[in-house]
Amino acid sequence: MKKASIYGIGLTTLFYISLGCLGYATFGNDTPGNILTGFRKPIWLMDIANLAVLIHLFGAYQLFAQPIFAFYEQWSAKKWLSAGFFQRVYTLNLPFSKSRSIKFTLCKLILRTLFVLITTVVAMMLPFFNAVVGLLGALGFWPLTVYYPMSMYMSQAKIKRRQFKWVMLQVLSLVCLFVSLVAVIGSVADIIEHLKHAELFKIKL
Repeated sequence: MKKASIYGIGLTTLFYISLGCLGYATFGNDTPGNILTGFRKPIWLMDIANLAVLIHLFGAYQLFAQPIFAFYEQWSAKKWLSAGFFQRVYTLNLPFSKSRSIKFTLCKLILRTLFVLITTVVAMMLPFFNAVVGLLGALGFWPLTVYYPMSMYMSQAKIKRRQFKWVMLQVLSLVCLFVSLVAVIGSVADIIEHLKHAELFKIKL
């Protein structure tokens, strides 16, 4: 967990800081929220970059959606113990493979599809991607990236309260909490500003 946090957060931080600095160096105060929209040529390079973003978002969507799926599917299965919609498992054998198959319930097939459709329609209705992503990132940064891993580390390393290391970790946690709160306020203000000029199902690049 420690190595994963160091490498993952370190590389992400390095990437975003370099992207922000290069974007500001190129466009100044007119830097677009989506840096790719600031470039027009070469077209093939922009297409590859946008494809890479699309592939990244497919994986990110799955990562964030799976806990939601698991929560309501387990809750529904416990609540309706005899309902075939939630309980009956169907098996679909894959072609060209005798040993592999897909198992699913109607609940998974239908409700997951509806969830994806609803979130897609909402995303199309409110086409200010960066403001929403900024809000979600700000909300998730402190609890998921700082507080939870730090609490696990202190518990595992048996760091006692009021030790120097404990105090320094608490200070770091409070600083990160402050940064998250400021980012949330900024993202909410950005969303409110976008809503004043937003047209549903229309985006201006």
